[in-house]
Amino acid sequence: MATAAGPYGRAMDRDVPVPTGPVLTVLGELVVDLLPVPDADAGPEGTAPHYVARPGGNALNVAVAAGRLATPVALLARLGTGPMATALRRHAELSGVDVSGMVAASEPVSLAVVGLGPDGSPDYGFHVQGAADWQWTDEELAAVLPPATAVLHVGSISSWTPPGSEAIARLAERLTGTALVSVDPNLRPMLAGGPVGAALGNDPDGVRARLDRLVAVADVVKVSAEDLAWLEPDTTDLDDAVQRWAARGPALVLLTDGGAPLRVARPGRPVLHRSPPEVTVVDTVGAGDSLAAGLFSGLLAAGVTGRAALEQLADDDLLALVDDAALVAALNCTRVGADPPTAAELAAAKEQRAARTA
Repeated sequence: MATAAGPYGRAMDRDVPVPTGPVLTVLGELVVDLLPVPDADAGPEGTAPHYVARPGGNALNVAVAAGRLATPVALLARLGTGPMATALRRHAELSGVDVSGMVAASEPVSLAVVGLGPDGSPDYGFHVQGAADWQWTDEELAAVLPPATAVLHVGSISSWTPPGSEAIARLAERLTGTALVSVDPNLRPMLAGGPVGAALGNDPDGVRARLDRLVAVADVVKVSAEDLAWLEPDTTDLDDAVQRWAARGPALVLLTDGGAPLRVARPGRPVLHRSPPEVTVVDTVGAGDSLAAGLFSGLLAAGVTGRAALEQLADDDLLALVDDAALVAALNCTRVGADPPTAAELAAAKEQRAARTA
Protein backbone atom coordinates (compact mmCIF):
# COMPACT_ATOMS: atom_id res chain seq x y z
CA MET A 1 0.00 0.00 0.00
CA ALA A 2 1.38 3.40 -0.94
CA THR A 3 2.35 5.94 1.65
CA ALA A 4 -0.26 8.69 1.90
CA ALA A 5 0.39 12.36 1.35
CA GLY A 6 -0.40 14.59 4.30
CA PRO A 7 -3.25 17.10 4.10
CA TYR A 8 -0.83 20.00 4.42
CA GLY A 9 1.54 18.78 1.72
CA ARG A 10 3.85 16.68 3.90
CA ALA A 11 4.40 13.02 3.11
CA MET A 12 3.07 10.77 5.84
CA ASP A 13 5.39 8.13 7.24
CA ARG A 14 2.98 5.20 7.44
CA ASP A 15 0.61 3.19 5.29
CA VAL A 16 -3.09 3.40 6.06
CA PRO A 17 -4.43 -0.06 6.95
CA VAL A 18 -7.37 -0.85 9.19
CA PRO A 19 -5.85 -1.06 12.69
CA THR A 20 -4.91 -4.43 14.15
CA GLY A 21 -3.94 -5.14 17.74
CA PRO A 22 -4.77 -2.69 20.53
CA VAL A 23 -6.61 0.30 19.11
CA LEU A 24 -7.19 3.86 20.26
CA THR A 25 -10.85 4.58 19.58
CA VAL A 26 -11.86 8.23 19.48
CA LEU A 27 -15.54 9.10 19.70
CA GLY A 28 -16.96 12.56 19.12
CA GLU A 29 -17.78 15.34 16.74
CA LEU A 30 -16.60 16.54 13.36
CA VAL A 31 -16.46 20.31 12.93
CA VAL A 32 -15.53 22.52 10.01
CA ASP A 33 -13.39 25.36 11.40
CA LEU A 34 -13.49 28.64 9.51
CA LEU A 35 -10.15 30.24 10.40
CA PRO A 36 -9.30 33.87 9.64
CA VAL A 37 -6.55 34.68 7.17
CA PRO A 38 -4.71 37.44 9.09
CA ASP A 39 -2.96 39.05 6.12
CA ALA A 40 -5.89 38.87 3.71
CA ASP A 41 -7.60 42.05 2.54
CA ALA A 42 -11.01 42.53 4.13
CA GLY A 43 -12.13 44.90 1.41
CA PRO A 44 -12.20 48.70 1.35
CA GLU A 45 -14.73 48.89 4.19
CA GLY A 46 -13.24 46.08 6.30
CA THR A 47 -16.45 44.06 6.16
CA ALA A 48 -15.28 41.09 4.06
CA PRO A 49 -12.73 39.15 6.13
CA HIS A 50 -11.20 36.10 4.49
CA TYR A 51 -11.50 32.65 6.05
CA VAL A 52 -10.11 29.26 5.17
CA ALA A 53 -12.12 26.12 5.95
CA ARG A 54 -10.18 23.44 7.83
CA PRO A 55 -11.32 20.10 9.24
CA GLY A 56 -11.64 20.21 13.02
CA GLY A 57 -13.45 19.07 16.12
CA ASN A 58 -12.00 17.41 19.22
CA ALA A 59 -12.46 13.85 18.02
CA LEU A 60 -11.14 14.43 14.52
CA ASN A 61 -8.15 16.38 15.84
CA VAL A 62 -7.23 13.68 18.36
CA ALA A 63 -7.61 10.89 15.82
CA VAL A 64 -5.58 12.71 13.16
CA ALA A 65 -2.82 13.53 15.64
CA ALA A 66 -2.64 9.91 16.76
CA GLY A 67 -2.69 8.65 13.19
CA ARG A 68 0.21 10.90 12.25
CA LEU A 69 2.12 9.43 15.19
CA ALA A 70 1.64 5.97 13.63
CA THR A 71 -0.75 4.84 16.36
CA PRO A 72 -3.53 2.40 15.43
CA VAL A 73 -6.57 4.64 15.73
CA ALA A 74 -10.23 4.44 14.77
CA LEU A 75 -12.59 7.40 14.59
CA LEU A 76 -16.25 6.97 15.50
CA ALA A 77 -18.19 9.95 14.19
CA ARG A 78 -21.51 10.79 12.59
CA LEU A 79 -20.64 12.22 9.18
CA GLY A 80 -23.27 14.81 8.34
CA THR A 81 -24.32 16.36 5.09
CA GLY A 82 -22.81 19.35 3.33
CA PRO A 83 -19.99 20.13 0.91
CA MET A 84 -17.27 19.64 3.56
CA ALA A 85 -18.31 16.12 4.57
CA THR A 86 -16.04 14.43 2.04
CA ALA A 87 -13.13 16.64 3.10
CA LEU A 88 -13.60 15.71 6.76
CA ARG A 89 -13.44 12.01 5.97
CA ARG A 90 -10.48 12.41 3.63
CA HIS A 91 -8.58 14.46 6.20
CA ALA A 92 -8.76 11.53 8.62
CA GLU A 93 -7.88 8.95 5.95
CA LEU A 94 -4.78 10.86 4.86
CA SER A 95 -3.47 10.75 8.41
CA GLY A 96 -3.82 6.99 8.75
CA VAL A 97 -7.10 6.94 10.67
CA ASP A 98 -9.51 4.03 10.30
CA VAL A 99 -12.77 5.71 9.23
CA SER A 100 -14.90 2.59 8.95
CA GLY A 101 -16.66 3.76 12.14
CA MET A 102 -18.02 6.89 10.49
CA VAL A 103 -21.82 6.72 10.37
CA ALA A 104 -23.57 8.36 7.42
CA ALA A 105 -26.01 10.88 8.91
CA SER A 106 -28.79 12.96 7.40
CA GLU A 107 -28.23 15.96 9.66
CA PRO A 108 -25.77 18.78 8.75
CA VAL A 109 -22.09 19.02 9.57
CA SER A 110 -21.18 21.32 12.47
CA LEU A 111 -19.53 24.67 11.72
CA ALA A 112 -17.32 26.85 13.93
CA VAL A 113 -16.20 30.35 13.00
CA VAL A 114 -12.90 30.97 14.76
CA GLY A 115 -11.38 34.26 15.84
CA LEU A 116 -7.84 34.51 17.21
CA GLY A 117 -6.69 36.66 20.10
CA PRO A 118 -3.30 38.43 20.28
CA ASP A 119 -1.79 35.38 22.01
CA GLY A 120 -3.16 32.96 19.40
CA SER A 121 -5.96 31.70 21.63
CA PRO A 122 -9.19 30.89 19.76
CA ASP A 123 -12.64 32.41 20.18
CA TYR A 124 -15.50 30.44 18.65
CA GLY A 125 -18.86 31.16 17.08
CA PHE A 126 -20.82 27.94 16.53
CA HIS A 127 -23.49 26.88 14.04
CA VAL A 128 -24.41 23.47 15.41
CA GLN A 129 -28.13 23.28 16.18
CA GLY A 130 -29.58 20.04 14.80
CA ALA A 131 -26.13 18.87 13.68
CA ALA A 132 -25.26 15.22 13.11
CA ASP A 133 -22.83 14.99 16.03
CA TRP A 134 -25.38 15.00 18.85
CA GLN A 135 -27.61 12.16 17.61
CA TRP A 136 -25.73 8.97 18.59
CA THR A 137 -27.77 5.88 19.50
CA ASP A 138 -26.75 2.74 21.38
CA GLU A 139 -27.31 0.69 18.23
CA GLU A 140 -25.03 2.87 16.12
CA LEU A 141 -22.21 2.71 18.66
CA ALA A 142 -22.52 -1.04 19.11
CA ALA A 143 -22.26 -1.51 15.36
CA VAL A 144 -19.06 0.52 14.89
CA LEU A 145 -17.03 0.00 18.10
CA PRO A 146 -13.78 -1.82 17.22
CA PRO A 147 -13.48 -5.07 19.21
CA ALA A 148 -9.77 -4.35 19.81
CA THR A 149 -10.43 -1.02 21.53
CA ALA A 150 -7.79 -0.59 24.25
CA VAL A 151 -8.40 3.12 24.87
CA LEU A 152 -11.73 4.89 24.37
CA HIS A 153 -11.46 8.68 24.28
CA VAL A 154 -14.64 10.74 24.56
CA GLY A 155 -15.12 14.41 25.20
CA SER A 156 -16.03 17.85 24.02
CA ILE A 157 -19.47 18.91 22.87
CA SER A 158 -20.86 15.50 21.91
CA SER A 159 -20.10 14.04 25.35
CA TRP A 160 -22.32 16.54 27.17
CA THR A 161 -24.99 17.42 24.57
CA PRO A 162 -28.22 15.39 24.40
CA PRO A 163 -29.59 13.18 23.15
CA GLY A 164 -26.43 11.38 22.00
CA SER A 165 -24.53 12.07 25.21
CA GLU A 166 -26.62 9.39 26.93
CA ALA A 167 -25.48 6.72 24.48
CA ILE A 168 -21.86 7.86 24.83
CA ALA A 169 -22.06 7.67 28.64
CA ARG A 170 -23.56 4.18 28.51
CA LEU A 171 -20.75 3.02 26.20
CA ALA A 172 -18.09 4.43 28.55
CA GLU A 173 -19.74 2.66 31.47
CA ARG A 174 -19.86 -0.65 29.58
CA LEU A 175 -16.16 -0.44 28.71
CA THR A 176 -15.04 0.28 32.27
CA GLY A 177 -12.58 -2.44 33.27
CA THR A 178 -12.06 -3.71 29.72
CA ALA A 179 -10.44 -0.63 28.16
CA LEU A 180 -8.92 2.62 29.37
CA VAL A 181 -11.62 5.28 29.27
CA SER A 182 -10.45 8.85 28.69
CA VAL A 183 -12.52 12.01 29.11
CA ASP A 184 -11.80 15.60 28.07
CA PRO A 185 -14.60 18.10 28.92
CA ASN A 186 -13.29 20.57 26.29
CA LEU A 187 -16.06 22.97 27.19
CA ARG A 188 -17.54 25.60 24.94
CA PRO A 189 -19.46 27.88 27.35
CA MET A 190 -21.83 29.30 24.75
CA LEU A 191 -22.95 25.74 23.92
CA ALA A 192 -23.14 24.64 27.57
CA GLY A 193 -25.41 27.44 28.75
CA GLY A 194 -27.28 30.53 27.71
CA PRO A 195 -29.69 30.76 24.76
CA VAL A 196 -27.53 28.76 22.34
CA GLY A 197 -26.92 26.04 24.91
CA ALA A 198 -30.62 25.90 25.72
CA ALA A 199 -31.42 25.40 22.03
CA LEU A 200 -29.19 22.31 22.15
CA GLY A 201 -30.80 21.03 25.35
CA ASN A 202 -27.91 22.16 27.55
CA ASP A 203 -27.72 24.16 30.76
CA PRO A 204 -24.78 24.42 33.18
CA ASP A 205 -26.23 22.03 35.79
CA GLY A 206 -27.07 19.43 33.14
CA VAL A 207 -23.64 19.67 31.54
CA ARG A 208 -21.91 19.30 34.91
CA ALA A 209 -24.04 16.26 35.74
CA ARG A 210 -23.22 14.59 32.41
CA LEU A 211 -19.52 15.23 32.90
CA ASP A 212 -19.66 13.95 36.49
CA ARG A 213 -21.09 10.69 35.15
CA LEU A 214 -18.20 10.34 32.68
CA VAL A 215 -15.47 11.30 35.14
CA ALA A 216 -16.80 8.68 37.57
CA VAL A 217 -15.91 5.90 35.11
CA ALA A 218 -12.84 7.49 33.52
CA ASP A 219 -9.31 6.15 33.90
CA VAL A 220 -7.74 9.25 32.33
CA VAL A 221 -9.01 12.82 32.44
CA LYS A 222 -7.50 15.79 30.64
CA VAL A 223 -8.97 19.09 31.74
CA SER A 224 -7.86 22.66 31.07
CA ALA A 225 -7.67 25.42 33.64
CA GLU A 226 -10.18 27.29 31.47
CA ASP A 227 -12.63 24.37 31.65
CA LEU A 228 -12.08 24.09 35.38
CA ALA A 229 -12.89 27.78 35.83
CA TRP A 230 -16.28 27.16 34.21
CA LEU A 231 -16.99 23.90 36.03
CA GLU A 232 -15.77 25.13 39.43
CA PRO A 233 -15.82 28.94 39.39
CA ASP A 234 -14.79 29.18 43.07
CA THR A 235 -11.60 27.16 42.56
CA THR A 236 -8.37 29.11 43.00
CA ASP A 237 -5.82 26.41 43.95
CA LEU A 238 -5.13 24.34 40.83
CA ASP A 239 -2.95 21.82 42.70
CA ASP A 240 -5.79 21.15 45.11
CA ALA A 241 -8.27 20.95 42.24
CA VAL A 242 -6.32 18.38 40.26
CA GLN A 243 -5.85 16.26 43.38
CA ARG A 244 -9.59 16.38 44.05
CA TRP A 245 -10.30 15.30 40.49
CA ALA A 246 -7.90 12.36 40.83
CA ALA A 247 -9.74 11.32 44.00
CA ARG A 248 -13.03 11.13 42.05
CA GLY A 249 -12.00 7.89 40.32
CA PRO A 250 -9.49 8.47 37.50
CA ALA A 251 -6.07 6.87 37.70
CA LEU A 252 -4.53 9.89 35.97
CA VAL A 253 -5.57 13.54 35.65
CA LEU A 254 -3.73 16.06 33.46
CA LEU A 255 -4.51 19.72 34.03
CA THR A 256 -3.31 22.03 31.28
CA ASP A 257 -2.90 25.77 31.80
CA GLY A 258 -1.84 27.35 28.53
CA GLY A 259 1.90 27.95 28.58
CA ALA A 260 2.11 27.39 32.35
CA PRO A 261 3.31 24.05 33.76
CA LEU A 262 1.14 20.97 33.30
CA ARG A 263 -0.15 19.40 36.49
CA VAL A 264 -0.12 15.60 36.69
CA ALA A 265 -2.16 13.96 39.45
CA ARG A 266 -2.63 10.35 40.52
CA PRO A 267 -4.74 9.21 43.49
CA GLY A 268 -2.86 9.37 46.79
CA ARG A 269 0.32 10.86 45.26
CA PRO A 270 1.82 14.35 45.19
CA VAL A 271 0.98 16.57 42.23
CA LEU A 272 3.74 16.64 39.62
CA HIS A 273 4.51 19.66 37.42
CA ARG A 274 5.99 19.69 33.93
CA SER A 275 6.86 22.82 31.95
CA PRO A 276 5.80 22.68 28.29
CA PRO A 277 8.41 23.36 25.58
CA GLU A 278 8.94 26.97 24.60
CA VAL A 279 8.00 27.56 20.97
CA THR A 280 6.91 30.43 18.77
CA VAL A 281 3.12 30.17 18.90
CA VAL A 282 1.16 30.77 15.70
CA ASP A 283 -2.12 29.70 17.30
CA THR A 284 -3.26 27.16 19.88
CA VAL A 285 -6.10 25.54 17.93
CA GLY A 286 -5.91 21.78 18.52
CA ALA A 287 -3.13 21.98 21.13
CA GLY A 288 -5.03 20.09 23.83
CA ASP A 289 -6.19 17.50 21.32
CA SER A 290 -2.62 16.97 20.13
CA LEU A 291 -1.43 16.57 23.71
CA ALA A 292 -4.09 13.94 24.38
CA ALA A 293 -3.15 12.03 21.24
CA GLY A 294 0.52 12.17 22.17
CA LEU A 295 -0.27 10.71 25.58
CA PHE A 296 -2.43 7.91 24.20
CA SER A 297 0.20 7.07 21.58
CA GLY A 298 2.85 6.83 24.27
CA LEU A 299 0.69 4.67 26.52
CA LEU A 300 -0.13 2.22 23.73
CA ALA A 301 3.51 2.06 22.60
CA ALA A 302 4.49 1.27 26.21
CA GLY A 303 1.91 -1.52 26.38
CA VAL A 304 -0.29 0.33 28.86
CA THR A 305 -3.73 -0.84 27.76
CA GLY A 306 -5.51 -1.33 31.08
CA ARG A 307 -6.12 0.31 34.43
CA ALA A 308 -3.70 -1.89 36.36
CA ALA A 309 -0.84 -1.18 33.97
CA LEU A 310 -1.52 2.57 34.18
CA GLU A 311 -1.55 2.47 37.98
CA GLN A 312 1.73 0.54 38.03
CA LEU A 313 3.50 2.92 35.63
CA ALA A 314 6.41 4.55 37.42
CA ASP A 315 6.31 8.33 37.80
CA ASP A 316 9.49 8.78 35.76
CA ASP A 317 8.07 6.71 32.90
CA LEU A 318 4.78 8.58 33.04
CA LEU A 319 6.49 11.96 33.04
CA ALA A 320 8.54 10.95 29.99
CA LEU A 321 5.27 10.21 28.18
CA VAL A 322 3.78 13.52 29.35
CA ASP A 323 6.87 15.39 28.12
CA ASP A 324 6.54 13.79 24.70
CA ALA A 325 2.83 14.60 24.60
CA ALA A 326 3.56 18.22 25.49
CA LEU A 327 6.08 18.33 22.66
CA VAL A 328 3.43 17.09 20.22
CA ALA A 329 1.15 19.90 21.39
CA ALA A 330 3.93 22.48 21.14
CA LEU A 331 4.76 21.50 17.57
CA ASN A 332 1.08 21.83 16.67
CA CYS A 333 1.10 25.39 18.05
CA THR A 334 3.82 26.45 15.61
CA ARG A 335 1.37 26.03 12.72
CA VAL A 336 -1.94 27.47 11.62
CA GLY A 337 -4.95 25.52 12.86
CA ALA A 338 -4.94 21.96 14.14
CA ASP A 339 -1.91 20.61 12.29
CA PRO A 340 -0.12 18.07 14.52
CA PRO A 341 3.30 16.59 13.71
CA THR A 342 4.09 13.24 12.14
CA ALA A 343 6.06 10.56 13.96
CA ALA A 344 9.17 11.57 12.02
CA GLU A 345 8.75 15.23 12.96
CA LEU A 346 8.27 14.30 16.62
CA ALA A 347 11.37 12.09 16.54
CA ALA A 348 13.42 14.94 15.08
CA ALA A 349 12.14 17.35 17.73
CA LYS A 350 12.99 14.85 20.49
CA GLU A 351 16.53 14.55 19.13
CA GLN A 352 16.86 18.32 19.19
CA ARG A 353 15.53 18.40 22.75
CA ALA A 354 18.01 15.73 23.84
CA ALA A 355 20.89 17.59 22.21
CA ARG A 356 20.00 20.80 24.05
CA THR A 357 19.87 19.05 27.43
CA ALA A 358 22.98 16.89 26.90
